Amino acid sequence: MISDEALMLEFQAGSLVAFEELFARYRKPLYGFFARRLNNPERAEDLAQETFLAVIRAVSRYEPRALVRTYLYSIALKLLAAEGRKPLTNSNSVAQSVPELQTDGTPECVLWIRQAMEKLDGPEREILMLREYEQLSYSEIAELLRIPINTVRSRLFRSRLALKSYLESESKTNSALRAIPRQPHPERRGIQ
Repeated sequence: MISDEALMLEFQAGSLVAFEELFARYRKPLYGFFARRLNNPERAEDLAQETFLAVIRAVSRYEPRALVRTYLYSIALKLLAAEGRKPLTNSNSVAQSVPELQTDGTPECVLWIRQAMEKLDGPEREILMLREYEQLSYSEIAELLRIPINTVRSRLFRSRLALKSYLESESKTNSALRAIPRQPHPERRGIQ
């Protein structure tokens, strides 16, 4: 399998097949990135496509200093920030990170987890979403947000603790949350 970086360099040299492969690899992940942050699925699709349009416009300036994945999410974050600065209308509104989460499917569980995510500070919520939903590594997040990797680690730690604390306090008063199985994440050691 050809690496993303090799495909990007091939696209820079004029290969439309290389661009089509990058599009096929990242269309759904970028759509998911926007869909988890916007109330409007159509707008999420538009912004995912705008991300690729930005890549096309800037292909001549591309330099393989970072992973293509990080490059694409960097563009996506800038588009999301611009979207947040636009005046809100019925067809264009930025949500406060209301992700679709895997739960037992009960509306109560979904509601409590969404409320818990909304209680997190913006930077911690965004880092948590980049790690858990977009599956970016700590170094990719650090590069993307232009912060030290230790800041990423500490913000993730704090946001996970805050989320856990909120959910535990709510589970004492809500029987639907008590039913959520508590299974450790395979990549997390010591943070449960």
